[in-house]
Amino acid sequence: MLKESTGEETQWAEGLPQALSRLREQVYSAVVLDQFLLENDPSESDQMLEHLGTAYPVYVNFAISGKQRLLREVRSALHRRKREEEQARLSVQQQIRSEMCESLTALLLSCELAMAVPQVPTPAAEKIRIIDDLARGMRARLGAG
Repeated sequence: MLKESTGEETQWAEGLPQALSRLREQVYSAVVLDQFLLENDPSESDQMLEHLGTAYPVYVNFAISGKQRLLREVRSALHRRKREEEQARLSVQQQIRSEMCESLTALLLSCELAMAVPQVPTPAAEKIRIIDDLARGMRARLGAG
């Protein structure tokens, strides 16, 4: 039912030891946890929760929750995970872009200072200009991206 509804591959674990074993072997998007099992074996539950990795935990009381509620909870968890992954990706992109711009600014400043040195040999001056042009082009592309 979950696979059909979410399009995600699903696996079932008979108990906490099997669930823990599977969490060690594979990465999951979400993990549905029966609250009753977690409450009855706190030490094993803690170990399992430590191995969730990036999987979103979905806590359900199977004694009172129906299929529709389970589907809603899993869909919601998958949506939150996807949204957070996208936000993390954008944050990393911004950080890399910022660091690249800082490095390029330092490179351009160094080129200007090197060109200001009296009697720079012509071959060296041409190499510095090439580096300056490349850095300006990279900065322009970063700004446009």
